[in-house]
Amino acid sequence: MFRQAFFYSLLLLSLLFRCTGDESLPEVTDSEEAPMGKREREALFSAIQGFVGDSWNGSSLYPDPCGWTPIQGVSCDMYNDLWYVTDLSLGLIYENSLPCTSSLEIRRELFELNHLRSLSFFNCFLSPMVIAKEDWINFASNLESLEFRSNPGLIGKLPETIGNFTKLKSLVVLENGFNGELPASICNLKSLNRIVFAANSFAGVIPNCFNGLKELLILDLSRNSFSGTLPSSFGDLVSLLKLDLSNNLLEGNLPQEIGLLKNLTLLDLRNNRFSGGLSKNIEKIQSLTELVLSNNPMSEEDMMGIKWESMRNLVVLDVSKMGLREKLEALPCLGALYINGNNFTGELRFSRKFYEKMGRRFKASQNPNLCQPFETIISESHKHLLPLGVKPCT
Repeated sequence: MFRQAFFYSLLLLSLLFRCTGDESLPEVTDSEEAPMGKREREALFSAIQGFVGDSWNGSSLYPDPCGWTPIQGVSCDMYNDLWYVTDLSLGLIYENSLPCTSSLEIRRELFELNHLRSLSFFNCFLSPMVIAKEDWINFASNLESLEFRSNPGLIGKLPETIGNFTKLKSLVVLENGFNGELPASICNLKSLNRIVFAANSFAGVIPNCFNGLKELLILDLSRNSFSGTLPSSFGDLVSLLKLDLSNNLLEGNLPQEIGLLKNLTLLDLRNNRFSGGLSKNIEKIQSLTELVLSNNPMSEEDMMGIKWESMRNLVVLDVSKMGLREKLEALPCLGALYINGNNFTGELRFSRKFYEKMGRRFKASQNPNLCQPFETIISESHKHLLPLGVKPCT
């Protein structure tokens, strides 16, 4: 207790001297307040200046970028008593982030920040630019997260050298202009837990090389132009929680290996050309809570072969616009059901309790041969519960 009291007394005395302007105290130097090596600091300022413009003067605005004058989007860690940049986010991610200039320049100093673990670019590359693969390899040994978001100017193929970034845990390439086939080298990244390649112009067949990605939790390849059938190696993604393949040109039957994804909660296949493979595969995924199949030419036989009652965790089922003709039974935990835009026939014989539970999360319009039984709609007080666009049975 005495030592603690003595320490606080000294601290209070020191603060008192500072506040009263005692000239006998030593002046705080730059090296004491900002222990960042000169080379690291110059590399950081030059790299940022290349993205935000020459008028940005980091040395005067942010003399201690990892301390008392932090830069939004820059984080640091201490190594051998010196600050090094570990996280760098460029672009207007937050309200007070530094926006990229339209005439940006990727300077070599960016690749001198060799302690970087996370690197992100948001809405920076607006003019056409192809990523040169030579300098980026400098990040391969440390980088754990790499993100390109909303950069329409980034065009060309994703470099094959991406496969050298073996420490990557998160790879997000979202809403850019990349095209061509995915490099098979991405399957070398066995530490990945997230892959997002959504909303680019990728095309061709998805490489069948996912066997080793045991840690992957999220795989999003939506909104591209991938074609062909699904690779059987998807079945080895044993930790996968979310698989989004929507809005592509994928076709054929789902591989039977899809039933091995025992932890999957979301499977989104909408707006493709899948024709079957659900029966006896999809019902094995007991963890599924959302299944979106809309706008695929699935066969009636394939859909009828599914034991829907066994999928007890399913909350959202979307089978709209599939040209189906059979009737679906209620699912145990269903919270949303979209069957609009098919060619269902027969009567809707769900209970009032079902309609109360679903509300407007049940849609059955655009089924010309589907009708609502008269005894269900006789009560005026319950009419608001009924699905819109379904005619009464005659």
